[in-house]
Amino acid sequence: MGGNEQNYVQEAFDTNWIAPLGPNVNAFEESIEDYLGNSIKVAALSSGTAAIHLALELLGVGYGDDVICQSFTFSASANPITYLGARPVFVDSERETWNISPGLLEKAILDGMANGKKPKAIIAVHLYGMPYKVSEVNEIAAKYDIPVIEDSAEALGSVYKNKPCSTLGTIGILSFNGNKIITTSGGGALVTKDVILKNKAVFLATQARDNAPHYEHTHIGYNYRMSNVLAGIGRGQMEVIEDRVNSRRGNFEYYRSKLAHISEIEFLKEPEGFKSNRWLSCILVPSYNTREKIRLALLEEDIESRPLWKPMHIQPIFEGCKVYVDGTSEDLFQRGLCLPSGSNLQKDDLDRVIEIILKVLTQ
Repeated sequence: MGGNEQNYVQEAFDTNWIAPLGPNVNAFEESIEDYLGNSIKVAALSSGTAAIHLALELLGVGYGDDVICQSFTFSASANPITYLGARPVFVDSERETWNISPGLLEKAILDGMANGKKPKAIIAVHLYGMPYKVSEVNEIAAKYDIPVIEDSAEALGSVYKNKPCSTLGTIGILSFNGNKIITTSGGGALVTKDVILKNKAVFLATQARDNAPHYEHTHIGYNYRMSNVLAGIGRGQMEVIEDRVNSRRGNFEYYRSKLAHISEIEFLKEPEGFKSNRWLSCILVPSYNTREKIRLALLEEDIESRPLWKPMHIQPIFEGCKVYVDGTSEDLFQRGLCLPSGSNLQKDDLDRVIEIILKVLTQ
């Protein structure tokens, strides 16, 4: 925590603004809008998953539609597609950023159109805070007139060609889950340049209650609005967002400075014009066996690490979905490891991790 979170939460208690809506919600949204700039509008919601769900609905996705989704991601990127009765079409990653492959993306679009199923939307993810190839993806999306949902759940504070992530697609989404670069305990946001879209998102997120003295409903709505209490935490967190980004980037640079000389370890580099918040510091090693040796050695010392995301196209729940893959994400999953990356890690903590990794690789 940054320090002021408790003050804003206490303010909610003192003014009796406990339920959803209230001054903290408005102020939290404004703080994100100020941070992102460029006339951005933000709707604070209960989760990033809720934001993706609303984004899909706002873009007209419905039963039987195809939605292209980056395969190398957390399941929350794909699950909301199924909420609407739509079908995910999974596209593999490219090696440079580990994100959606523009070449395979276009192939998936062309195949769908050839079969009379033009995709209704594209969900592209800034994985681990590394921006995807925005220019290439947006160019393809514009060519075929398909909207892009920019999944920036892991990328608040990341920048692509001097523009903040979450402001680069048709609709952006953010997550403030407990493990994100800032947190509201649980929460998310929908990001748009269109105030009408924001207002529609807020309307749907508050049970789609029509403007009437009684409870009147002409649309199906959801209980997706962020509470005034949690938004108070978010206000305090936004005051230290740059500190959090610097801490995460510092973790990554320290790991790299101490491990870059080991030929068996590979770090994800930032292409020119890309700035990652380095939400998680990740490494690639030569094999699954090596990855597991490192992970288990860390675990023996009560240090948690995790494999990279298991791609959606090999998840049991998505068996049978259309896929456009070349083996990239499966290889990354087999060889990749997320190292401890918390914003409050100290040099001694990082040194413990490094020492164990070196011990495994030099045995």
